[in-house]
Amino acid sequence: IMVSELLLCLSLGCAAALKPTCLSAQFRRPGDYILGGLFPFGKDMVNLTARLEPSLLVCERLYVDGLTWALGMKFAIEEINNSTSLLPGVTLGYDMYDTCFEPLLALHPSLLFLSQNGTTGIGILSNYTDYQARVTAVIGPHNSGLCLVTAKLFGSFLIPQVSYAASSEKLSNMELYPSFYRTVPSDKVLVEAVLHLLNRFGWNWIATIASDDEYGQGAQALFVSIAGNNNICIAFEGLIPTDLSGPNVNSQLEDTLNLIKKTKVNIVVLFSFGVSAKALLEQSIRMRLSKKVWIGTEAWMLSGIADSIPNIQSIGTVLGFVMKTGTVPGFQNYVADLFTSVQQDEFCQESREFSRLMSADVLDTHCKQCDHISLRDISPRLSIFKVQPVYVAVHSVAHALHRALACSLRACPRGTSIRPWQLLYFMNKFPFEVNGQSFRFDQSHSTNIGYKLILWSWRNDTLTYLPVGDYEQSLYIDESQIQFHTADDKEPTTECFTHCKPGQFRRIKGFHLCCYDCTDCPENTSWSSEDSSSCTPCPEHQWAPARSTRCFQRSERFLFWDEPLTIGLLTLMSIIIFLTCLAGLLFVKSLETPLVQAAGGERTLFALLSLLLLSLSCCLYVGKPSEHLCVVQGIVCALCLNGCFSTLFIKSLEIALVTEFPRCAPTLLCWVTHRRSWLLVALCLLTQLLLCYCHLHLGPDYLVADYKSLPTEVLLVCNTKSWVAFALLHGYNSCLALVSLLCTFMVQTSGKKYNIARGITIATIICFIIWIFFIALFATLRTVLRAVTQIASILATSLGILGSYYIPKCYIILFKPEMNTVDCFQNSIKEEPEEDS
Repeated sequence: IMVSELLLCLSLGCAAALKPTCLSAQFRRPGDYILGGLFPFGKDMVNLTARLEPSLLVCERLYVDGLTWALGMKFAIEEINNSTSLLPGVTLGYDMYDTCFEPLLALHPSLLFLSQNGTTGIGILSNYTDYQARVTAVIGPHNSGLCLVTAKLFGSFLIPQVSYAASSEKLSNMELYPSFYRTVPSDKVLVEAVLHLLNRFGWNWIATIASDDEYGQGAQALFVSIAGNNNICIAFEGLIPTDLSGPNVNSQLEDTLNLIKKTKVNIVVLFSFGVSAKALLEQSIRMRLSKKVWIGTEAWMLSGIADSIPNIQSIGTVLGFVMKTGTVPGFQNYVADLFTSVQQDEFCQESREFSRLMSADVLDTHCKQCDHISLRDISPRLSIFKVQPVYVAVHSVAHALHRALACSLRACPRGTSIRPWQLLYFMNKFPFEVNGQSFRFDQSHSTNIGYKLILWSWRNDTLTYLPVGDYEQSLYIDESQIQFHTADDKEPTTECFTHCKPGQFRRIKGFHLCCYDCTDCPENTSWSSEDSSSCTPCPEHQWAPARSTRCFQRSERFLFWDEPLTIGLLTLMSIIIFLTCLAGLLFVKSLETPLVQAAGGERTLFALLSLLLLSLSCCLYVGKPSEHLCVVQGIVCALCLNGCFSTLFIKSLEIALVTEFPRCAPTLLCWVTHRRSWLLVALCLLTQLLLCYCHLHLGPDYLVADYKSLPTEVLLVCNTKSWVAFALLHGYNSCLALVSLLCTFMVQTSGKKYNIARGITIATIICFIIWIFFIALFATLRTVLRAVTQIASILATSLGILGSYYIPKCYIILFKPEMNTVDCFQNSIKEEPEEDS
C-alpha cells in the first residue's frame, strides 16, 4: 500500500512540477520552544574572493541531501507535536537556515539564534544564566568544519547543539565545546573500524587519501596517528582539493594517483565527501589505474557518485563503513504528502503566514531552489539516505526538555520557564528511547551506534550496497559474501612487512620507517616482545644463541680435572715425577761415586727435589682458580725453578774457574764446591724471594672473569697485571741460565772423559727455546689454553733439564758402571788443546 501511495504521489508531483511550489516556506514554524536548524540546502557558493561588500550570500545549486535532512527534522518535530506521551501540551517550533557548506554563511543564522528572544540583538551581559535566547537548542550543522566554528558560539551560551553528521574527533573536546552533541560516532570509532578491517585481511602497506577539508584532514590525521601502533605502514598520504574549479585540480589529482602507482599499494583508504571522491575516481579511470581495494566511508560511498561515473566498476573493490542506522517509519509517506501539499494554494498561504510570525524579514531561509523541484528529484535518495540521525537529534532535545519541564505522560506544567543550559544535565545523564531503540550520549557527547560494513556489489550493471559485516567494539565479517577483483576472488596481498616470529626483530628497509624485514636476533641478545624493533642484549653474566627468546646463565670455564687434555698433562707430569724420583734414588744410592760427585754431589739431590716440586706445581693450574691461587702460581714456579738453576749455576761457575781462570781456581773453588756452595744456593734463593716480594707489590696476577672470549661460558683465568713484575719474577732465572750457558758452551774434553758441561749447555738451550715459545703464546692466549701453556712449559722445562743433565748420568750408573770411575771424571772439565789435523 505504501509503495502504491508513493507512486501515486510521484505522478501527482510530476504533473504539477511545472509551476513553483511553496516548499521553501516549510522550514519555519512558531512554538512554545523553538529549535534552530542548520542544513546545507545549497552548495557551490559564488566566489567569495570577489566579494567587496557584506551583501547577501547565495548558493547556486540545490543540495538534495541537505533538503532531506531538513525534512527529517520537520517530520520529527511535527510527530512530537502530535504525540500524547512526549511533551504533551507543548508545541515545538523550528527555524531552519541554509549553511551552503560555508562557515561564513553558517554564522548568520547562528548569531540570529543567539539573539535575545523577541529581539534581533544579542545582549551583552556578565551573567547569562537568565538569558533567554531565540532558540532552545540547535540541530546541525552537518559538517565538522562548520561545527568547529558554531560550537564555540553556542558553547559560550551553553545552548545545546546536536549535529547529525559532524564526526571530527576535535569536537569530542568537552572543554572547548561543552554544549556540543552528535547522534553519530566520532571519527575515532570509524578509524578503529578501518584498522580492524586492515588487520583482519593482513593489509599493512596502504595509501590514505583525504579531502582537503576538516572532515578529511581530521580523519586522516587520526588514522595516521593510530595506524603505526596497529602495525599499519602508510606508504603515501595525499590530499585532494575540495574546490574543483581551480586551474590545478587535474594536475593535483594526477600527482596523487601517480604516487599511488609508484608505491605499488593495493589498498587505498579514502576519507572524503562525495564531490572530491568523485573527481579522484574519475581521474583514476582516465589514467587506467590498476584495480585497487578502496576502503571508504559513508560520506562518499552513499553519496550517489557511482551512478554518475562511467565504467566505475573498473576501479576494483569498494568496501566501507556506514552508520548502523534504522529507518524512520512514515518518513517517506510524509515527504510524499508534503510534496503534494506544497502545490496547493491554501496550504501555501497558511505556510507563509507561519513564516511571517517567525520574523522572516530578518533572515530568509534562502532555499529558493526548493520551490522548483519535485518528489521525483529526491525520491532516489529517500530509499538509501540516512535521516535517522536528524530524527534522533530532535528527539534527544525533546526528551531532555520533557524531563526539564517535569512533564507527566499526560501533560506538562504550564508557566515553567526553561533556559537552554538547563537541558544539558538531562542530555548528559539520561538515556532516551526512539521507536523502541535506546540511545545515550557518552562522555564525549556522541552516540556510538556502530557501523555496517558494506560492499559495492554489481549485478547486471546495477549497484547494490551489500552488507558483509558490522562493527561494534569488534569486527564481524562474512567473508563468503565478499568477491574481490582478483582472478580467484580472494583478497589481494599488500604487505610491507610480515609479523616477526619469536626471536626476530624488525629491520627497517627503505625510507618508510614502518617498512621492515624480520631478522634473527644475533647471539647474546634475546627477543624482548612481539614485533619489537630491536633485540635486548643479554646481561654480561648471561648468553643466548641466535634467534633466542631468552638469555641463559653462563657456565664457568676453566681447566677441569676430568678433561682429556688435563688427564694427558697430568699423566705426563706423573711420568716426569716418577723419573725424577727414580733419578733421585739412584743418586742417593750412588752419592759417593765419582759421577755423582762430579755432577754436584748433594746439590744434585736438591736440584732434583726442586724439579719434583716444579712438576707438582702444575696442579696449581688445574681446577677453579681464585685470587690467592693466581698470586701463588707464578711465585711457586719461580722459586722451584730457581732451586734447580742455582745448582746448575754453581756447577757452571766451577767449570768456568777450572777452564777459563786456572790461576784463580785454587783460591775461589772452595766457594763453589763442598759446603760453601750452599751459601751461593741460599743467596740465589734469597734474591728470588726478594724479587717475588717486589712482584707482589708491583702487580701480581689476578683473577679475571672473561665474558667475551667464549660464546656461552665465562672464562675464569689468571691475568697478568704488570709485565714489568712478570719480567722481574722470571727474569732472574733467565739470567742464571744465561750465565750457565756462557760458562759451559765452549768447554771441551778428551774423548775418554765425560763432559759435564755439555749437559748444562743443552739443558739451558732447551729452556731458552721453551721459554721463547711460552712467552709468545702466553701473551696472546685468552682461553683455558693459557693454563695449558703454563703447565706444558713447566713440564717441558722439567723434562728438558731431567733428560739432558740427569737421565744420561742415570744411564751410566745403571748400564755403564765401568765409566763411573775416577779416571773418567777426574779433571773431566779441564780444557785440552785441539790436535792438529
